[in-house]
Amino acid sequence: MEIEPPLEERYNELKKEELNGRRIIEADEEAIEECEEEIELPVIDLGQLKKGNLEREECKKEIVEAAMNWGFFQVINHGVAEKVLNAMINEQKKVFNQPFVNKSLSGNFLNLPSTHYRWGNPVAISSSQISWSEAFHIPVLEVSTLNHHITLRTTMEGVVKKLGSLAEKISEILGQSLGIKSNYFKERCEKGKSSFRMNRYPPCPIASQVYGLIPHTDTDYLTILYQPQISGLQLMKSAKWFPVKPNPQALLLNIGDLFQVVSNDIFRSLKHRVVASVGVERYSFAYFYCPSDDVMIESWLKPSIYKQFSYKEYRQQIEKDVEKTGNKVGLSRF
Repeated sequence: MEIEPPLEERYNELKKEELNGRRIIEADEEAIEECEEEIELPVIDLGQLKKGNLEREECKKEIVEAAMNWGFFQVINHGVAEKVLNAMINEQKKVFNQPFVNKSLSGNFLNLPSTHYRWGNPVAISSSQISWSEAFHIPVLEVSTLNHHITLRTTMEGVVKKLGSLAEKISEILGQSLGIKSNYFKERCEKGKSSFRMNRYPPCPIASQVYGLIPHTDTDYLTILYQPQISGLQLMKSAKWFPVKPNPQALLLNIGDLFQVVSNDIFRSLKHRVVASVGVERYSFAYFYCPSDDVMIESWLKPSIYKQFSYKEYRQQIEKDVEKTGNKVGLSRF
């Protein structure tokens, strides 16, 4: 049976509607320069946090500076063994190798809600909004329900536990630089909406016309991404798209929208995307560090650039905007 989601079919449907004038093709809001040369983001050795006070403070300083200057940075000696990371990639390959119908139907083979499986962009209103990818987006609190897939569940539980601890540690370091008390993020995220996402980017015959994942920012405090040697990630900085050079020994971290609010724009949530590839299949996974729905998001520093809002309110506004326009509007609403 066919494992691929009907991405090309959906793209052609939208393209046909555009040509027939039934859909409006929106022009880009701004001209963005494309940079071909890969950038190597800051690499921070977290092993320094276990050494003397001088080394610890220098490491914390590097983390804060990287977050301020780039919003993205890499960490090594992060506490997640390479064999564990590779085991997770191997498990998700098995998942995505299932027939499309098994992945997409309600009551799918993982016994997860059908909304946890995502492909393309179900709310795309133009062909340019198609993401040439598929993903399982699983709330951390639901990982334990994968009872019929023991190896997948135990592998994912181990990875999620490690990445959750790392997200908490890095968030606390960044928070301390703003004068935020210890446990601020732990209290908000311990029983929150954090999630784990398995990504697959199939080979794309029209790679010049679509993205693997459309440009966006992340709706969380902090994201941790693992991408093996082949990368398609690009980030936007100073109105330029920069390809990110992969580092298979590192985890990639980036600031999310919520941390931008908390820091009053000291740390910025940068727009990023994944380009499609003609002949290469790619896998990655990500951990999204998120609070509970009722947590109020507000700037720690005053006067605040943003009005106060709950995490639930923010997510609901994003859903409304995506449904209406096909795109996330994000913090400019607040």
